[in-house]
Amino acid sequence: MAEEYNDSGDTLKAEDDGIDSGEALKAEDDNFGSGGALKVDDADQEVIEAVYGVAIDVTAVLGTSNMPIGQVLKLGRGAVVELERFVGEEIELFAEDNLIAKGEVVVIDEHLAVSITKIVKRL
Repeated sequence: MAEEYNDSGDTLKAEDDGIDSGEALKAEDDNFGSGGALKVDDADQEVIEAVYGVAIDVTAVLGTSNMPIGQVLKLGRGAVVELERFVGEEIELFAEDNLIAKGEVVVIDEHLAVSITKIVKRL
């Protein structure tokens, strides 16, 4: 059994199922179309279409900061809060508090946006 660690330090365990890693990647790739979208059959497509209109909260985390409540209460207009992240570092995208992707901040027509660079697969 192999162990890996994710960004939060949690241990991820995977059992050796005897499948060659190249074969496993090929099988996984066969389920994806050329655009990276998952291929599904008609029955699965109906289930997927049933949830297309459901709204969820998506959060892009630019960084975090840890400060005492007293310091937070003193914040006012123009205050600068230093984040625990550097310029150019990846940011995380969360959907309903679940990490779904990583990306970089971009500007489009004077609006901030996120260019997704990596999809995070759940185990």
